[in-house]
Amino acid sequence: MKIEILGTGCAKCKALEKNVLQALAQSGKFAQVEKVEDLNKIMAYGVMSTPGLVIDSKVVSVGKLLSPDEIVSLMGS
Repeated sequence: MKIEILGTGCAKCKALEKNVLQALAQSGKFAQVEKVEDLNKIMAYGVMSTPGLVIDSKVVSVGKLLSPDEIVSLMGS
């Protein structure tokens, strides 16, 4: 599984990264986590509002800070 956190380094983006790592620890799943800060790459996903969350090349969240529990449920789907 590959998880990408889309954001330019704002507080919500950093918090989302922390929550993703917490969700992985909580679920016991393994994933490659990548922080994407390049605006061109973020816009290539069609994301205009950060933070964005991409799981296995699919945008699953845009513009909001998800809790670790919400992230775990998205990883399962």
